[in-house]
Amino acid sequence: MPQKPTTGSSTSGSSTIGSTATGSGTPGSGTTGSSASAVASQRVADHLRTAILSGELRPGARIRQEEVAARLGASRLPVREALRILAAEGLTVVKSNSGAWVSKMDMAECEGVYKIRERLEPLALSESIPHLTAGQIAELAAIARQIEQTTDVDRFLTLDRRLHLLTYAGCRVGQLTALVDRFWNTTQHYRRAFARLAGDSGWELIHAEHRLIIEAIRRADTVDAERFLTGHIRRTRLELGQHPELFTEEDHDSADTADTADTGR
Repeated sequence: MPQKPTTGSSTSGSSTIGSTATGSGTPGSGTTGSSASAVASQRVADHLRTAILSGELRPGARIRQEEVAARLGASRLPVREALRILAAEGLTVVKSNSGAWVSKMDMAECEGVYKIRERLEPLALSESIPHLTAGQIAELAAIARQIEQTTDVDRFLTLDRRLHLLTYAGCRVGQLTALVDRFWNTTQHYRRAFARLAGDSGWELIHAEHRLIIEAIRRADTVDAERFLTGHIRRTRLELGQHPELFTEEDHDSADTADTADTGR
């Protein structure tokens, strides 16, 4: 029987960190400068995204542009653009003349997002199933087995995200998959909390639900797949609703941001 995952040091971001360190270009460099600035913005966005999704930057943490720029060797312009990229993904909130923070939800907001996920994700799954390949379905089964074997919360989050987003890979409605991605980002912190709350019986249920969803996909049974996924998401929502303390943690200010964002990854 798999053990309850424990917190480890691995990260659970959705993107790999860009390996090219570049600045924002020089005045008068035209297209080359614009391209360099875009690369720098993406590098900063990748770095901050990983810090947020891994839990190093917690909901409510303030992100000071000048500190991020200094630590990553970038100018302020790519940092501002990176924060806009992350805001579009639901990971940050940027306020004019005020600053930027990691997105945070109260319990009612989180419940609302999960209710939306209960409707959107089964639809995305139903749209996806007819277009999934045999190779993708085999990969789903392999990921599910890895999830059952892991004892690390962060690795579970990484694998669980890979599994579910792969089930939607065949969905050809771009607007729908974009919304699904955004809501996965905004609920990442609360998924981590849910994973830490699960006891042995909770983990067995998670694994069983994954198997049911994958078997329904294998049969191309969209009705069962939607039903199993709806219950899977709803159970997380109901469990989180039993723990209001998860939504009353104090905000973290820039001191935390300066320390935790400087991971060098």
